[in-house]
Amino acid sequence: MDKLLALNTLLEVADAGGFSKAAQRLGVATSSVTRLMDSLESSLGTALLTRTPRKVSLTDAGIAYVEQVGKVLDDLAEADESVFDSGASPVGALRIAVPSTYSRLRLAPHLAAFLSDNPRVFLDVVVADHFADLALDRIDVAIRIGLPNRDANLIVRKLADNPRYIVASHDYLERSGVPQTPQALDAHECLRVAYGGGYRTRQIWTFRREAAEEQTEARVEVRGHLLSNSLDILLEAVLAGRGVALLPEWLVAAEIRAGRLMRLFENFDASPHSGDATVYAAYLPNRRHSSKVRALVQFLEARLHTSQEG
Repeated sequence: MDKLLALNTLLEVADAGGFSKAAQRLGVATSSVTRLMDSLESSLGTALLTRTPRKVSLTDAGIAYVEQVGKVLDDLAEADESVFDSGASPVGALRIAVPSTYSRLRLAPHLAAFLSDNPRVFLDVVVADHFADLALDRIDVAIRIGLPNRDANLIVRKLADNPRYIVASHDYLERSGVPQTPQALDAHECLRVAYGGGYRTRQIWTFRREAAEEQTEARVEVRGHLLSNSLDILLEAVLAGRGVALLPEWLVAAEIRAGRLMRLFENFDASPHSGDATVYAAYLPNRRHSSKVRALVQFLEARLHTSQEG
């Protein structure tokens, strides 16, 4: 049995949740994967996998083993990479995690250029709106909007600012009137992004303005009939005239330019929460010397900053 092959195959089976899907990813026969897993379990003298007609899952022993194996294989890949990284171009697989809407509008347009610049890199893009566990999910780089406190062990690099705009459709404003001050929003239907889970009828939007070396701040309690963690759903709702929304510039800029949405309170910086909303690249400390990671982060720093200015 090729132990290294068996370990890599085990990780693929664990990620895929089945032998046939893992075999498809690896480009081998399902029977080969099954035999290799049987041999690995026999050599260890314990069951790593629970097999059912619909799914293959890890046993408790399998979970612990996969966690350790993942670290070992990552360290081995890092060691291999260090040999090639002395002046060589980036090479190998690079797994990145990105939020869905941001990846579609901001990241996807640049990936072809990155691959053209780095022809020996193979990208594995995982689209997920939750904060991925980089070690458990074997993520090399995560693109994140804001960072929770638990990520103190990660290395982070700022990629771009993330300004938010107050927007509404012309139809809605004709029906409901144009609010003249942020405080006037308490009388309007406000479409809100869900943060932290759970339904809340109300939310605080914070408005800041700097003028003549003096900063003013207004906190407005807003409410409405639509709350969602999907930016796409909120964008469609505001375009349909369902209310006022506080959404990222990168999501609504094209709609404003096309005249489908109107931006309100342009002289204010607005935020739906007090947390950080900057766009970051995050990676584990053991990835800091990876040429692939450096290449991607530097590329995105330049591209996302430039596209934001444009």
